[in-house]
Amino acid sequence: MEECKKEVATPYTCPVAVTVDVIGGKWKGIVLYHLIDGPVRFNELRRMMPETTQRILTLQLRELERDGVVHREIYRQVPPKVEYSLTEFGRTLIPIINLMKSWGMEHERAILDRRNP
Repeated sequence: MEECKKEVATPYTCPVAVTVDVIGGKWKGIVLYHLIDGPVRFNELRRMMPETTQRILTLQLRELERDGVVHREIYRQVPPKVEYSLTEFGRTLIPIINLMKSWGMEHERAILDRRNP
């Protein structure tokens, strides 16, 4: 592998570290996958991801929002409505998410077989 040549000092050791910092973790990639087709309300995300807790989902969404990947839209109504969507910047991650989806579909059986011999 070629060494990274940096003109500006950053906390990242390589470009992959930047990507992993933004979309890494157990839930961020899944959140992004569910937002590809358009805005989704918080409770819909919770239903799509029953294995996560409300607290963890909220934290992951806040981090994605902080990094400019996800937009949070609050509708002033009763009851309050909050929708999440990908920003234009976030949409640049769609090819990566789609590659992850394809890899998962292709290798799911092999992974399950290795984990449950």
